[in-house]
Amino acid sequence: MKNIIKITTLILTMVFFVNCQEDEAEIGDIIAPSNLVITAQILGVDAENPNGDGDGFVTLTATADNALSYNFQFGDGTNAAVPSGINTHRYSVVGLNTYTVVISAVGTGGVSTTASIEVDVFSSFNDLEAKVFLSGGEGNSKIWYPKLDEDGHLGVGPTLAQDIADDSNLNGHWFPQYDSTAAFGKCGEGISDCFCNFTLSFSLDADENLSFIQNNNGTTFFNWASGSAVGQTFGEFEDTCFEFDTTGESSVSLAPTSTDWSQVADPNFLEPRGTVMNFSNEGFMGYYTGVNSYEILEVDNNYLYVRFYDNANPVLAWYQKFTTTLPSEDFNTIYTNLVWSDEFDTNGAPNAANWTYDLGNGTDGWGNQEVQIYTNTSENVIVEDGFLKITAKADGSSYTSARIKSENLFEFTYGRVEVRAKLPASIGTWPAIWSLGADYETNTWPGCGEMDIMEQTGQDKNRVLSTVHHPAVSPGAGDGSSVVLTTSTTEFNNYTMEWTPDTITFLVGDTIIHTVANTPDLPFESDFFLILNIAMGGTLGGTIDSGFTEDTMEIDYVRVYQ
Repeated sequence: MKNIIKITTLILTMVFFVNCQEDEAEIGDIIAPSNLVITAQILGVDAENPNGDGDGFVTLTATADNALSYNFQFGDGTNAAVPSGINTHRYSVVGLNTYTVVISAVGTGGVSTTASIEVDVFSSFNDLEAKVFLSGGEGNSKIWYPKLDEDGHLGVGPTLAQDIADDSNLNGHWFPQYDSTAAFGKCGEGISDCFCNFTLSFSLDADENLSFIQNNNGTTFFNWASGSAVGQTFGEFEDTCFEFDTTGESSVSLAPTSTDWSQVADPNFLEPRGTVMNFSNEGFMGYYTGVNSYEILEVDNNYLYVRFYDNANPVLAWYQKFTTTLPSEDFNTIYTNLVWSDEFDTNGAPNAANWTYDLGNGTDGWGNQEVQIYTNTSENVIVEDGFLKITAKADGSSYTSARIKSENLFEFTYGRVEVRAKLPASIGTWPAIWSLGADYETNTWPGCGEMDIMEQTGQDKNRVLSTVHHPAVSPGAGDGSSVVLTTSTTEFNNYTMEWTPDTITFLVGDTIIHTVANTPDLPFESDFFLILNIAMGGTLGGTIDSGFTEDTMEIDYVRVYQ
């Protein structure tokens, strides 16, 4: 064991009483812990290494009278509940850093006493190659997707500790023996579809600091035992999706794999990399188990394989795989007969046999606080050079645009809609390719139903959305998903909806981004019509660029197959 020669002790008592109520006989006296003492022992200290030998280990000990448990905030964005009051923590930010450790001693009735201590710790571990693989290098960011097209992209198996405990398979484990998700196995199932629609982003700054953002579109796939984070009682649900936003940024510190993480290596590849990623601010990688540390098994420019453990459930190890290429599931349409289309081959106004117009600003900006006024003039909508061009323009202190629709001209039930389009790039523009229930005048929205083949927010021009609206999720919400599409404003892309009696499937190119089960209780079994428009501002357009003058959505064709 390494020598321990530096011991820092601070005795500081600050008592906070919370929610004090009258004592009840079954609870007893509510007593705040007192005499809270915190001790920090930095491991690996000697005459040449006064702040440790670079491993970054510090043993923190808290004692207090009348304490039932302790909550540790380690000062690096991580925290833990420590009933014993003793925890050995690894600090892994490279260099000599000062951390303020805040510890609360918790007594009866939840009343607590809090104190803090500062520790100076040196860490020298820095897997720069892994940082470059994850981020693309200094000054860059890289987006990762769950590797849905590979079996075992999510799995769980026993740990080596469990092998020893039950004397089974003492060769140890390196794979998800208990459960291994098949390729695209959780996509389109409803209760777990959110697991197929999140992305991770790693960035590296000039000081080699790695940061991380998870975009889960507001919904997270939860492990069955971890629902307390969303107010669920332990064990009362199976793995499922809950509304849980994770868009905040985390810092990522790397540390060498410790003996606590030791597992037998997979014989199909070399030894595990030996690097653990620790996420601040409770960051995690798409599947919520309450864990914020992940061991890298494999990583290169396009592939990431991680393993992670739950300290509260040490007999289980989870596995996840990621890729920088958006996985594509083969899609075979059941609709191949072209029944209606507009190829936009004749210059001038849109074909009056196919399209009519919404005009004006509607009520409350068409229900979304939009600021544009829709017109039918050639300034805002025209067929030219083989493309339909819908143009939003600044008009003094207001804006004009166009919204064309096939209402009363072409309405249909079930089929495949394919639209090839290039979107406007200006901040504040809200382009949409969508459909609305033809009975909307008597069956008020959202009762009539709405299917959004493609929408794009005004603030993120590298992402597109597909959504359905109906009474169970609207108003104010929708059942949808999004996908990163960096070419949305620079190239033409195909946006497709396959609408059957059983499912509604949305694709960008050949990639499925969202699937909805079309059950009898939903309003998607009667006629709908098509709508093409650019809105300005409003709930999804947001703040408009102050320098905006005009921008255009170009559409190559609209085709409907049945």
